[in-house]
Order: sequence, then structure tokens, then C-alpha cells
Amino acid sequence: MALYNNGDGPIPAKDSLANRARSGLLVMGGFVGLLAVIELVNTLMSHSLNGLFGLRSRSMDGVFDILTFPLLHANFGHLLSNALPLVIFGFLVFLSGLRIFLTALAFSWLGSGLAVWLIGGGGVTIGASGLVFGLFAFLLVRGFFNRSWWQILLSVVLFLAYGSILFGMLPTVMGVVSWQAHLGGAIGGVLAAVLLRPRPGTVPQPN
Repeated sequence: MALYNNGDGPIPAKDSLANRARSGLLVMGGFVGLLAVIELVNTLMSHSLNGLFGLRSRSMDGVFDILTFPLLHANFGHLLSNALPLVIFGFLVFLSGLRIFLTALAFSWLGSGLAVWLIGGGGVTIGASGLVFGLFAFLLVRGFFNRSWWQILLSVVLFLAYGSILFGMLPTVMGVVSWQAHLGGAIGGVLAAVLLRPRPGTVPQPN
């Protein structure tokens, strides 16, 4: 059995994984809870926050909105459509550790925002779906970079279950769907997997 050392002596890997699982549920549950609170406030304000902090393409003000637009949604239905896959994918990434989770999330966030800012259409873009696509893409490809059979197996299972959402990266006639955010988030997720791949000569850590 693989062991970890926390400074007080080795502990079983399964205990570390259990801790990460609990932390992952707390983090993702807390994040979705934050999104729900923001949506409640936004609803009470007649969704005026969307106009203030939503992302406008190729606008200098929009550069700062890259940091805020995934936190806003059109309504609770829009939020709920993102919440479940966000929790599932975020939780699975978190099982590999906080550093990996934060890296994948940051690249997904920035990739989604930059794509919308650079090639987005008119209007204001909001929603966390770019994060969903980024974390999903990270889970799909990381096993191939890590040469991990169980991560590859997980990617196959996830593709069979959720692979149809990848059509959301294609240009669409549905003006309410930002394929740019989806595509940018997915590219960010792949870049995170490339950055986090084991370096030649290093021994991959069990996770």
C-alpha cells in the first residue's frame, strides 16, 4: 500500500484520498452555494449585476469582467444546469489534490474568459459553463499525459456519460449559448493537463 508522510509519520494513501474527497465535497458544495447566494442577490436586483459584471467582448472594461462573469447566471434554471456537472467534475479533479484543482480551475476560468473577450459576439456573457468544459476537458486528457491507466479509464467513462456536451464547443445559431466560453474553457483545461504532466525522470505521485 502506498504511504504518505504528513510530518508525523506515514499514513495510508486511502486515508489521504478520503480527506481529499471530504475536502472536495466541501469546496465544490461551498462554491455552488456561493453561486446560489449571488444568484439570489442578482434576482432581487432584477439581474442588474449581469450588466455590471458580465463579460463584454473586446471591451477594456471587459478585461476585469473575466474574473466575475462565471459567477453570474441568467436565472436559477441556468445555474442548476451548470451546478451538477460542476460539482462532479470539480470533485473528481480535487481528488488529485488542491494544487492540481486550483491550476485546472484557473486555466479553465482564464481560458474561457479570454476566448469570449477575443472572439465573442455581441452582448454580455455570463455563466459557469466554461468552467464545466475546462474541468471536463482536463479529466478527459490528463490520463494520457500522466500515462495513468485508471485516469484513462475514468476519462472513457466520463466521455460515455457526458461526451455529448462537447457539441457545445461548436458555433451555434442559438445566440444564448456562448460556444466561445465552452471552447476557451476546454482549451484551458487541456493546457492545465499539459502543464501538470510529470516531468521526464520524475516518479508520478500516487493520487
